[in-house]
This record gives sequence, structure tokens and C-alpha cells, in this order.
Amino acid sequence: MKRLLSMACVLLVFLVGCKGGGERLGAEQPRPTVSGVTLTTIAPRAITEFYETTGTIKAKTVSVVAARMMATVTAVLVKEGETVKAGQALLILDSRDVVQKVKAASAGVQEAEKALESTRQNMALAEITYGRYKNMFDAKALSKQELDQVETQKKVAGLEFERVTQMVNRAHAGLAEARVYQGFATVAAPVAGVVTNKRIELGSMAVPGMPLLTVEDPSAFRLEVDVNESLAGKLRPGLAVPVAIPATEQRFTGRISDVIPAVDPASRSFLVKIDLTNPGLQSGLYAKVQIPMAERMAIVVPETVIVAKGQLTGVYVADDHGLVSYRLVRTGRQYAQGLEIVSGLKGNETIITDGIAQAVDGGVLGKEQKP
Repeated sequence: MKRLLSMACVLLVFLVGCKGGGERLGAEQPRPTVSGVTLTTIAPRAITEFYETTGTIKAKTVSVVAARMMATVTAVLVKEGETVKAGQALLILDSRDVVQKVKAASAGVQEAEKALESTRQNMALAEITYGRYKNMFDAKALSKQELDQVETQKKVAGLEFERVTQMVNRAHAGLAEARVYQGFATVAAPVAGVVTNKRIELGSMAVPGMPLLTVEDPSAFRLEVDVNESLAGKLRPGLAVPVAIPATEQRFTGRISDVIPAVDPASRSFLVKIDLTNPGLQSGLYAKVQIPMAERMAIVVPETVIVAKGQLTGVYVADDHGLVSYRLVRTGRQYAQGLEIVSGLKGNETIITDGIAQAVDGGVLGKEQKP
């Protein structure tokens, strides 16, 4: 009996010892220490709301070149993409008929000038004759009728001289007109720029008013955008607007130069022109514009602090005890101040903004890192 009691006591002591060992094996593991990070306390800040729209970049000066006379193209002196100077010849038209008109007008000028010289001589003779007859009349050698006849001849000679003088003027004007028309045979660049479009070939017939070439000035560009009618009367020339070009990843600032107040009844929008001075632009580029509106308070953070895990996005937050946790957030628009956090964060919270690779969800900040 004593032996049985002794064995029972040994078994009880063994079970108690086993229970104590199990509790030690299940003890809480220490949290990983997070160090080498930068902490920032975030707070709501004022951000500017933007109205976003898109448009196409165009050269500020676009010249569509057309002929001013009907003629066959005898020479094409430029090609697309070529840089030209103001006044440089672009096309040559057949001008044989115009050359003959110039010759005819020149001959007409010579004929008119000879007629003018003849009437000048006649007028001088009439003046001399009248003087002689006047002396004879004063000497009582002629009758009044004879003097009146000579005086009339003098007046007629003067009128003839004036008529022929006007004829000479018309002849010179006709010659100048023919020479101007002859100048139309050379189609020149109205401005310095780049030939961006050529719509005619050698041997084709040029017609007055028909576009032949397009020359763009690459020194200045403009962005034209359609803006909703709700902003009518709220935009003024000189307003700075952010512009982004997705194709070249360029971001810069433009300034509104013109606001066309007429609203298009079909699109319920009006046209706004924005001057661009950034280098490296070209016509036809697609651009996005943000027109500044009212200000509001929001939480914004640098885009680099956002950590993506699969389809989730979040940031690492440190609480007052130095515990680091991965907080899911929902992001909004990108602003100049940073990326808006729509939900998931509130003001006066501390997040990790640098050394994010060192952050661990559930970790604890080292003593030197605690906020």
C-alpha cells in the first residue's frame, strides 16, 4: 500500500513538471526591431482643386501658303520638314503669259511718255503764239476775236497736256500692276519656320486660294483646350496652369493667353488658349491641363511612401508606443504637394517616409527611432 502511494506521488510530480515546461515553450516571441527609417508626422494641408481637360499642341503661328494666280507649277524648291526663312522661294509657277503682259505695259508707258512730250511741245507753242498775238492786240493790230481764238487754242493745249499726263500715270500703274502679278509666279514663305505639309507636286495646276504648303513657326507653341461652360467668366488671361505631356513625360507651366467667351451649344464648352514656352515641343502632341480652382484641406503624402502588396496599397504607421503597422489606404489625385489619401489616415499620425524597405508590419521601433 505504501508502495502504491509512493508511485502515485512520483507520477503527480512528473505531471506537474510537464505542465510547467509546456508553458515555457508557448511564451510570446520578441517583435522585430525596425531601425534606419525616417518618421514624419502628417497633418491636413491646403491643396488646390483642379479642373482637368485635354487638348492638342499647335504652333502659335501657322501659315497656309496659297497661290495668287492660276498657273502650272514648274518648280518645287522645298520639301516637308525643311526649315525656311521669311521671303524664301517655295514654288515657281509658269509666268510666260505674265511676262508678255509686262512687256505690253512697258510699251504702253513708252508710248504714253512720247505723247506727253508731244503735248508739252504743243502747249509751249500755244503759250508763245498767245504771247505774240497779245502784243499785237495791245498794239491795235488784231481784233478781239482773233486774240480770243488764240487764247482758246492755248487753253486746249493745256488741257491736252493734263489729259496725256494722266494717261502716262495710268500706263505706269498698269506696268506696276503687271510686275506685281509677275511676282505672284514665285510663291514665297510668309514667315520663317518649318514646312510641315506639302499638298502640290511638280506639274500640278495651282489655283488662287488653294492651299499649297503649310509653314509653322517652331519658336512658339500654343495649347487649345475646351473648358466646361461652368467656368465661364472665371478664367482670365495670365493665369498659370500646369501642363503635362504623357508622350514625352514633360511637366511644365503654361499661361492662359486668350479666353474665347462664346460657348459651343453642342459641347457646352468654350475655347481657352494657353501659351507654352517649354523647349522640345512640336505640333500635334496630346497634352493634359489642370486649371486651378478652389482650395480645400486634405491629407497628402509623397508617392514614394505608398507600399503596394498585390492589389492593396498602404503605408507604414508608427503609434505612440513605437509599434509599426501596415495601414491600408485609398489614394486620390496627384497634386503638387503629393498624393492625396482619401481614407485610411487621419491627421497627426506618424508614418515612415524613408527607409521603407526596413519597415516590418508588427515590428517595433528601436529606441533611437521612437517618435
